[in-house]
Amino acid sequence: MNVNNNTLIIRKATPADLDIVTSIEATCFPPAEAAPREAFEERLAHYADHFLLIFDGETPIGFIDGFVSDEMVLTDEMFSDASLHNPQGAWQMIFGLNTLPAYRNRGVAARLIESFVQLAKYEERKGLILTCKDKLIHYYAKFGFVNEGESVSDHGGAKWYQMRLTF
Repeated sequence: MNVNNNTLIIRKATPADLDIVTSIEATCFPPAEAAPREAFEERLAHYADHFLLIFDGETPIGFIDGFVSDEMVLTDEMFSDASLHNPQGAWQMIFGLNTLPAYRNRGVAARLIESFVQLAKYEERKGLILTCKDKLIHYYAKFGFVNEGESVSDHGGAKWYQMRLTF
C-alpha cells in the first residue's frame, strides 16, 4: 500500500467519529488492551478535541488520543474515567496511537505524533506523557520522549514503561 503524503489529512475528531475510532482500535489492539466502544463514547464526549484522526483521502487509517491533566503519572484510572480530563492541565497524555496494519511502517504514526506534539505546544502544555511496551521505547525516543522506567500501569495485564517529552 502506497501512502501519498499529499492525500493524508489530519483533523480533530467529533462524537460522530465513534464508529471510526472503535473500529480502528479493535483492529490495532488485542481484546485485553483495546478500549471498548463505551469508553470511546465517553472520551469523545469529554475531549474530542484531543483526538486526531488521519485519513488517506476519504479512508480513515489511524488516530491518536489522550486527555490533559496536571498529574505527572499516567495511571490506569485515566483510561477508564474521561471525566478526569482537565482542559487547563499541564500535560497532554497519549492513551492510544493507532495505525491500521496496511498503513504501518509508512510514517503515518509519526505524522500523528508530530501533530499531537504541535497541538500540545500550541495549547502551551509542559509536554506529553505516554506509556508503551519495551519494544517501542526506542521508537518514541526518536521524537524526544525520555523513558522514566516501569509504569504503574498494568493495563491489559502487560508491562508498560512511562515516557515523557518535556518542552
